[in-house]
Amino acid sequence: MRKYGGVALMVLLMLILSACDSDTGSQPHQQTMTSPDIIRVNNPDQLRQGQALYVKHCAHCHGQMAEGDLLWRKADDQGHYPPPPLDGTGHAWHHSRATLHNIIRNGSAVDEKGQPLGRMPAWGQKLNDAQIEAVIAWFQSLWPDPVYSIWYERQLRARGEK
Repeated sequence: MRKYGGVALMVLLMLILSACDSDTGSQPHQQTMTSPDIIRVNNPDQLRQGQALYVKHCAHCHGQMAEGDLLWRKADDQGHYPPPPLDGTGHAWHHSRATLHNIIRNGSAVDEKGQPLGRMPAWGQKLNDAQIEAVIAWFQSLWPDPVYSIWYERQLRARGEK
């Protein structure tokens, strides 16, 4: 019971802190609790659009709050995995924004025979680049600060900035 109380307190603290943002012009930003050097873009209009698009196009498979399938780590008989969580508890944070964008636009990767390796459909015909970025911004807004901070630092290292 004590374990869940600590988790609930941490979630509550993150929700309270995530409600605070500093106005820095047209792109509101929010520093993470993990590091003052890591700043999230927190554009309310983009997040609202991303959430609406996510609910319309993605929630059917990935869950209303991006929680994914409970058995997302277990492959089916064809070797495909169920939709993973996008809320920071799955592996989406291992991917760059460009990779996430590409997966949403083009769907699952294909093998050497052209067979899809997963069941993620391509959304490039229904969503434009700005809409895809809004969806990514929304589900990244669900990531706890420590997860987002690790992702952010990995992106900086990949670009040679850190």
